[in-house]
This record gives sequence, structure tokens and C-alpha cells, in this order.
Amino acid sequence: MSAAPWLQRQRTSLLGQRGHAWLLHGPSGLGQYELALELVRAWLCEQPGGEGACGRCASCHAIDVRAHADLCVLLPEVQMLELGWPLDEKAQAEIDEKKRKPSREIRVEAMRGAVEFGQRTSARGRGKAVLVFPAERMNAISANALLKTLEEPPGDARFVLATGAAHLLLPTIRSRCMGHPMAWPTAQEAQDWLQAQDGVAAADVPVLLAAAGGRPEEALRMASTGRTARAWSALPQALARGDMGAVGDFAPAELVDAMQKLCHDLLRAGQGAAPRFFAAADLPPPARLQALLHWSRKLQDSARIAEHPLNAGLMLESLVALAKTTLNSRPS
Repeated sequence: MSAAPWLQRQRTSLLGQRGHAWLLHGPSGLGQYELALELVRAWLCEQPGGEGACGRCASCHAIDVRAHADLCVLLPEVQMLELGWPLDEKAQAEIDEKKRKPSREIRVEAMRGAVEFGQRTSARGRGKAVLVFPAERMNAISANALLKTLEEPPGDARFVLATGAAHLLLPTIRSRCMGHPMAWPTAQEAQDWLQAQDGVAAADVPVLLAAAGGRPEEALRMASTGRTARAWSALPQALARGDMGAVGDFAPAELVDAMQKLCHDLLRAGQGAAPRFFAAADLPPPARLQALLHWSRKLQDSARIAEHPLNAGLMLESLVALAKTTLNSRPS
């Protein structure tokens, strides 16, 4: 599938510039991973053009089948498995034997392997490429291991780091990369692209795009998890009733995110501004300002542990209970 039009424009621009390390940054859901992969495709392609990789050569095919000898992809193991990238034999064996779960961070062992990869001779003669996404998932040890390589890069290796949270990266990492802020699509581009994706109903497109803050890839992710316009629109009133059935298929991190959006919209509405993520007609009656501010702080705390809750079911119940209390508070 060809890159989205707003990614094609950025790819063409970036390929016309020089640099051994790029940092693609901006809000998540704008295509950071896809643009990073487009860049490494073009760098390694045997017949690249001004528009990027040819898509037909042996190098392009090797990337398609996740077997390119001169490409090192560093993602959290969870995403490596989701996207079909192979883990090293030791890591795969540990997961297969249930010794541990796939990591949600970029592991130190994988980063050390990437550093060693950078020292090797190119197998295909087009140089080597290292893709890191999402870069904020490096822990301090991983980041420092990469930093040393960025400071003294091997002659034929190029790096592209992609992130939705550049502020979480070490300043020294940011300073050693050429930064590229991700461009937003136009509203029409986002709608057309999302509507063309499999499994997305045309009627859901405008609501899911609003729910995703205008980020088309985030909207597609929501659609892939079964979110519909009807369910999203009904969520505020369901939370006000304390309806657990409406959130039973939410992961804790996903529910925290949805509640933060609802809290944001209620605070905006309280100041006379239009909501951003929900339609005004879908919001419950105004809640007490202090209760909303307290809820916002609690949701920030919950976001820090949402990916690793001790008990996901209990966390969902606690979140819904607090939402119900907040949404039923009334201004005095």
C-alpha cells in the first residue's frame, strides 16, 4: 500500500536533504513509523528515485518480508511481533517458553545488538540503516548505548528515530539528530485516507477522526479495536451512569485516554469553548470545576501505571466509579 499523501510529501522533502540521523517527532498517530520505514526503504533501495524506493528490487522485497541484512529495526517486542519483525533467537525462545512476556520497552540487549550491527560491513553495498520506534520507549541504558553510536557513527550507517513524545528523549539524543516535525494532513486528506482503509465504515470516519484529535492513524487504530461512532458518542453518558458494560473491552490505558479526552472537553465546555473530541450534544450536564480538576489529576496518575496495572479489572472499576462521581457533581 502506498504511503498516505501527507507522508509522501514529507518523504520527498527528507530524501532531498543530507544527514546521518533523523528524529521524526510530533503527536502520535501522524505516521511516524510509516515515514521512517519509507526513508530506510529509499536509503537501501537498489534503484531509488526522487519519490523514494522503487518497490521492485531485491532490497525492497527483503524489507517487505522482514529479512533485510542491512536493516536493524528496534521496536518494543510487543510491536515487533504485531508488525511481523523477527526477534533474536534468545528473546523469541524466552517468550515461546513463557519465561517472560514480550517487552513494552526497547530492551538493552536489542540496543546492544544494534550497536554491534552498525560496526559490520554492509551486505548489499548500499550502507546500513537503523530504525528506532517509538524512541521514547528506550530506557536510560538503551538511550545511552545509542548515544555513543550517534556521537561516533559508523561511516555507512544511517539512523532514523521516530517518536510521539520527543520531550522524553535525552537532550543529547535530540541534539545529535536532525529534527523533523511531522506534518498534519488536511482534513480532507485525513477523511479520504481513513475512508479508504479496510474495516472503516464511512459513517464512522468523522466521529473517529474527532475522537483521535484529527490524527488519521490513531483513528484507524480505534477502528481496528472495534470502536464505532455510535459507541464513542454514547461513552460520556454511559460513564455518567457508571455503566461498566460500555467499557468492558477497553484496556486500562485506552480507557484513561478516553476519559482524559472527556475531561478536557468538559473543561472546555465549562469555559464556553467547543469540545474537541466529543460532540457537544453527547456530553453530560456540566460538572463542578473542582471535581473536574481533581479528576484530571487522578487520570494523570492513572496514566503512569495504565500499561502495567496490578489488576486490570479492578482498575477499570475504579476508573468508572471515579468518573461517575465526577460527572454527577453539579456546580453550586
